[in-house]
Amino acid sequence: MIEVQQLTKSFDGKVVLSDVNTIFEDGMTNLIIGQSGAGKTVLMKTLVGLLEPTSGKVLYDGRNFVTMSKKEKIQMRREMGMIFQSAALFDSLSVLENVMFPLDMFSTMTLRERVRRAQECLARVNLVDTDHLYPGEISGGMQKRVAIARAIVMNPKYLFCDEPNSGLDPKTSIVIDELLSSITKEFNTTTIINTHDMNSVVGIGENIVFIADGKKEWQGNKDEVVNTDNQKLNELVFASSLLKRAYHK
Repeated sequence: MIEVQQLTKSFDGKVVLSDVNTIFEDGMTNLIIGQSGAGKTVLMKTLVGLLEPTSGKVLYDGRNFVTMSKKEKIQMRREMGMIFQSAALFDSLSVLENVMFPLDMFSTMTLRERVRRAQECLARVNLVDTDHLYPGEISGGMQKRVAIARAIVMNPKYLFCDEPNSGLDPKTSIVIDELLSSITKEFNTTTIINTHDMNSVVGIGENIVFIADGKKEWQGNKDEVVNTDNQKLNELVFASSLLKRAYHK
């Protein structure tokens, strides 16, 4: 579980996040949503330590990440997995080598053990027999699945996903959503997804945090989000009336 307490972040006196309080639960797909510029990306970057908060706490199972020493934060990050918007694979490394990279950097496994673990993760994301291929030789959806395999190879307790469906067609986006949801359940991971994809919201949004103008405007689940009377949230979620009709079919 990750608990955010009175989190505030300012840049040159401009408040971007203001007194945010929320909890991201274990074994759930926790989504952060909001308009562009609302502060959701700043929130995620603060959670993983890429930005220092102006004030407030970020508690990882009771451990305050904000006040940890540099050494403690490095150790803490070994419990985190990251999936970036662009997949961020190394073009010069094969699929297998990309997935093995965190193991090469941080584990004490033998080469045989690292290969076996990487192959297990590739199989988990349905990418068997792709070991020898390079990122430029596979589709965007496959690249995202490689990125997921790399993110889970160290058995993280916390999984952060920044716009995992960006640039993907709707069918492939559903595949990625279902994969992230099933992995979250299987490993009881605290999964946090920063997304603009409202189909993801009504598909896998078990715990949804809506950020507007730097504040937590609303929190609930995918069933509650379609029946909310919060005007700002309605404007975001039902920008397309087709989405609401599809959800109620």
